[in-house]
Parts: sequence; C-alpha cells; structure tokens
Amino acid sequence: MGTDLKLSVIVPVGSRHDDMRAVFSAYRAALEQLDLSYELIYVLDGPQPDVLDILLHEQRGAPNLEVLQLARPFGEATAIVAGFEVSRGELILTLPAYFQVDPTEIGRMLEHKGDHHMVVARRWPRHGTGLDKFRRGVFHKILQGITGQRFRDLGCGVRLFDREILDEISVYGDQHRFLPLIVERNGFRVLELDMRQSDRDRFRGRYRLREYVRRTLDIFTVFFLIRFTKKPLRFFGMIGTLVFLLGAIGLFEVVIERLFFGQPLADRPALLLSSLLVVLGIQIGALGLLGELIIFTHARSMKEYRVERVVNPSASQDRKSASGN
Repeated sequence: MGTDLKLSVIVPVGSRHDDMRAVFSAYRAALEQLDLSYELIYVLDGPQPDVLDILLHEQRGAPNLEVLQLARPFGEATAIVAGFEVSRGELILTLPAYFQVDPTEIGRMLEHKGDHHMVVARRWPRHGTGLDKFRRGVFHKILQGITGQRFRDLGCGVRLFDREILDEISVYGDQHRFLPLIVERNGFRVLELDMRQSDRDRFRGRYRLREYVRRTLDIFTVFFLIRFTKKPLRFFGMIGTLVFLLGAIGLFEVVIERLFFGQPLADRPALLLSSLLVVLGIQIGALGLLGELIIFTHARSMKEYRVERVVNPSASQDRKSASGN
C-alpha cells in the first residue's frame, strides 16, 4: 500500500441496517483485497447504542476504522456529508449499512473508473417480485422523461467518486438518492456499472403511502433543481402565464356575456373563479421574479460550469523556450 491515503469509505447507518458484524466483516474483507490504502468511516445517524458497541469492539482490530455519531437523526444525506468532512482520501466510496451488492464486486468499480468522475452500481441481475420491478421501472422512466438522463438503479447506495464532486455540489435532504443525476448535470462523467446483487439484499418491510408521496415530491424537486435552479422565472413564469391566461379568458367571456347578452354579473361563480386565477397568475409570476432577483444578487458566488482542462498553446511555447535557454 502507498503512504498516501487513496480511498475513504463512508457507511451511513440509519434505522435500516443488517447485522453490523456481518456487514463490517464483509466490507473489510473486500477492501483488504484492494492494493491501496483506505480508511473506513461509519456515521451513525443518531444515537444507536447497540451498533456503536459493535463498532467500538471492531475498532480494536481495525485502526483505520473511524466512528461518528450524530446528535440526532438528520438523514442519510447529512450522514454522508458528515463523513466526507472528516475523510482524507482522494476517492470517496459510499456503502449502505445493509447488503445491496456482493462486496467482492467492489474492486470492479476501481477497475472501471478510468477517466470517469463517478461510478454508480446497478444491481444486476435483479431479484424482486413483479410489483417491485414495476414500481422501479415507473420511477426511473419518470425520471428519465423529465431529466433526459438514464439511470436504472438510483436506489443503490454503492457509489465511487472523486473528492471534487462533493467539494462542488451540496447534498442535503434526500438528494443523495439523485446524486448521479445532479453530478452528471454539472458536467461530470458518470458510469453506471452492472454489479452482482447480494443474496442477502432483501427488503422485508412494506412501503407506506407516505413513502410514495415523498418520492413523488423528490421527483418534483429534482425536476426543478436540474431544469430551473438558475432560472426560476422560466418555471414560475410559465405556470403563472398559463394561470393568468385561463383567468383572463374567463373574465373576457363573462364581460362579453354581460355587454352583449345581458347576463348579470351578480352570483356568477365564473367571475370569482376567473378573477382568482388572474390574481394567482400574477402572484406566481412575481414569485419567479423574486427568485430571479435572489439569483442575480448571489450571481458572483454561483458557478454554472466546471472547467475540464485549460489548453494554452502560448504558455506551453513559453515553457519550451525557457527550458531551451
């Protein structure tokens, strides 16, 4: 192994986790097969005494194991960021606290990374019932339709990426699920790699209605972040204009009926509804304008691009001339 730390492995531990001894042993055995130096960082998302005792026991024989415990549950994205802030490796590898892919497959991510900035795992062949496959297919098709990006297993938490990604991109809430989408949208190269699913990857619980509601809201959030983060007026302006036009057409019809057909305006629900739509459309458009003002105010501290490399022929020629002298 080299003297410089190459890989930081972050394992966020939330309410869902498998037997921690088995998970730790499997991950450590796979990492030991890699010919590079690494550190293993477990981040407990809130107090978990049983898990903490197990990790402290394992720490005696694993000096490169570091354990962080958050004061209360903040979510997996926050746990990943907390682990990243104390990490020191050039590469970051996130692993779930439960089995998703066969741990022996981890080395293949490093082999296929090449010049990609991020490698995300796709569990394949995939186990599961027909309902599971249908639900996953619908979810990813919707995301592909609104983003134009094709990923087939965003629920997998096995991801390898360069350190600069989290240096440039802020992750919060449940955005860790959509990190490959956001990373690719920001100009980084992302590879989705087929990896063998673990035989122990089994979700035995049930998804509640609120989970479907949350995922729907997450899709809406990703749609807005990817398409309209820097140009909110386009999003709110389109909706506001549509609402305003519907209200204006309704008002025009009511006025025409009053002027030419003698229809009274009193007790006309259409008049109230049309007036409400006009006002609402103006307010939605104003919200977009307010967003544009905020973006303009912070424009100097925002960056919409990333530079892959700088090619300066004149500078290269100057260096050659200097070396010739």
